[in-house]
Amino acid sequence: MPPASQSHLVLIPSYNTGPKVVETVRQVRQYWNPVWVVVDGSDDGSGEALLTLQATDPGLRVFVLPENRGKGGAVFYGLRQAVCHGFSHILTMDADDQHPAASVPDFMLASERAPDAMVLGKPLFDESAPQLRVRGRRISNWWANLETLWGGIGDSLFGFRVYPARALLTIMSSNRWMRRFDFDAEAAVRLAWAGVPILNIETPVRYFLPSEGGVSHFRYVRDNVLLVWMHTRLISGFVARLPALVWHRTSSLK
Repeated sequence: MPPASQSHLVLIPSYNTGPKVVETVRQVRQYWNPVWVVVDGSDDGSGEALLTLQATDPGLRVFVLPENRGKGGAVFYGLRQAVCHGFSHILTMDADDQHPAASVPDFMLASERAPDAMVLGKPLFDESAPQLRVRGRRISNWWANLETLWGGIGDSLFGFRVYPARALLTIMSSNRWMRRFDFDAEAAVRLAWAGVPILNIETPVRYFLPSEGGVSHFRYVRDNVLLVWMHTRLISGFVARLPALVWHRTSSLK
């Protein structure tokens, strides 16, 4: 097992992902230490399975929330704990084994070399990716890039990324949004507004069929309505910040 990092932590929010979350954790633990999981009100037995795994793995810590708070809410809980324990960066990833555990060290190394930056995964889709979702995310990406004046967000929705912990905590503590499916995109945009540099790393992603144990809580209408509301909020913030964004972009091009 790798030695324990004192600065960089893998944080995995999980909601009813069944055996996949245990599989994910076991894979990630081969590449990184420590790994934390926030069980977000799951009622599928995955919390109990993770607690059993924790009992024999000192590099794993499991938090079990009594109610579902949403992806962003689970990350927010873990983020606050991470900062309290002295971690400077968190790498977030999905619990359903879609994100490549083997890429964790590369992302952490990139973050260590540029500690002020957020390191964003830019997904490389294969034939397993639902084309409706692949096409749909292009719309969100276009809006996120408009809201940052094309500041460099390679993909706004991909949840495999490293955040500077205190910068993210400041942003999440200052508003009541970013608690559900809107977390990933809004976090990237608001951190860019705060002047956090962006690094993009291309990363393979795999979607699993239900027969392979794949679990998805994405709901096309509900979550797209949430994204529309999120971008409506962000556009309002973009307009207010437009002079500062133009000045910053102009200055960076000189």
